[in-house]
Amino acid sequence: KAKMKQVPILVLDFGSQYTQLISKRLRRNRFYSEIVPYNEPIEKIKAKEPVGIILSGGPASVYSKDAYLVDKAIFELGIPIFGICYGMQTIAHYLGGSVVASDCHEYGKAKLRIKDSSCKIFDGITNDEIVWMSHGDRVESLPADFKVIGTSENSPYAVIANEEKQVYAMQFHPEVQHSEEGYLMLRNFAKNICGVTQKWKMEHFLKQQIESIREKVGTGKVLCGLSGGVDSSVVATLLAEAIGDQLVPVFVNNGLLRANEVEDVQGMFANRGINL
Repeated sequence: KAKMKQVPILVLDFGSQYTQLISKRLRRNRFYSEIVPYNEPIEKIKAKEPVGIILSGGPASVYSKDAYLVDKAIFELGIPIFGICYGMQTIAHYLGGSVVASDCHEYGKAKLRIKDSSCKIFDGITNDEIVWMSHGDRVESLPADFKVIGTSENSPYAVIANEEKQVYAMQFHPEVQHSEEGYLMLRNFAKNICGVTQKWKMEHFLKQQIESIREKVGTGKVLCGLSGGVDSSVVATLLAEAIGDQLVPVFVNNGLLRANEVEDVQGMFANRGINL
């Protein structure tokens, strides 16, 4: 039976509090996405065969001694790249531009002024839409062959692009709800720039994990300790679906459960035919 391979858009995590929202936005639009550390080895990135890479925001400064640095080889993969906030500064820093500390930190709403409405990233985007800024550093000069395609009152380089190499970057956070049409920009990156046509659903993940569990376990048994919380309950349910009676699920009453939760957990699993 042929397996359905999901080709991801990889999100490289630089420590932003919003990183998970990037993948969540993509998945809600049925684009498959995975989050990996910013320093993921380039060989592991290649092995995933991503169709695009997103560089998340982050709290560091690209010019500091302890900066979070990505492998420069990602810019040689020949796939689209999208930088958000710190990700934008990383692109500028690596490709020959410059990044400096801003005289004043910018935090809050701003109006995006589109300079090039023909750019694929702006498909369906309204001029003067509200976006969410949250940064202390700023790009002072652009790398060669990049152009400004969007500005705001305080950010002359709010959106930049090298369309020939399919590298795009934004100073603001399109993944948060405060950026009113930001989700469309993420959709445009996936659909118009990365060319993703496959429609991903959570059911695909479920099928893949069940197949993976069966391959790993074989004819053996699995001991699973669970407390009734989300993480352990999901793991136990997946294992039960995948390997049935080969699962040995052990309920651990850690003494910190809420009133009646012991009975609730036992009843929940009993209703699913899983004997703790």
